[in-house]
Amino acid sequence: MRPCRVEPARVAASTGEEGSAIIEFVFLAVLLMIPVVYLVLTVGQLQGGAYAAVGAADQAAKVFASSADEASAQAAAETAVELAAADIGLAPNAATLVVSCSSSNCLTPGSSVTATVRITVPLPLVPTLPGLQLEAATLEASASQQVGRFR
Repeated sequence: MRPCRVEPARVAASTGEEGSAIIEFVFLAVLLMIPVVYLVLTVGQLQGGAYAAVGAADQAAKVFASSADEASAQAAAETAVELAAADIGLAPNAATLVVSCSSSNCLTPGSSVTATVRITVPLPLVPTLPGLQLEAATLEASASQQVGRFR
């Protein structure tokens, strides 16, 4: 029998790729995380806009129905909508209010007042350019309130 001869391990020739896995991982992670972070910011902005639209419609209907006359009722309702838009950082002209009534005189006791608020939510981190409207969505909410019999 012949003795088995073990050859020394051969050293692989260097291909120049040692240590590049961490660089590739960081590059791909950044490349994939930026859209995910932007998506989370956009969804957060939309959720804030939805809460603002619902709250603004509710408050606008309440202050309109509890006002003494229609002129002050419209002014109070518009102020409520502007405050709700400002709470989430939107421009005052990003929200619009439409008030409709069930009778010809909105403040007749027992009539129903419906406030509809439409809020335009812009894309986050995108500067506004003249003539370019970049928006994530337009959200709409309505709320109704009955005018009290005894005021």
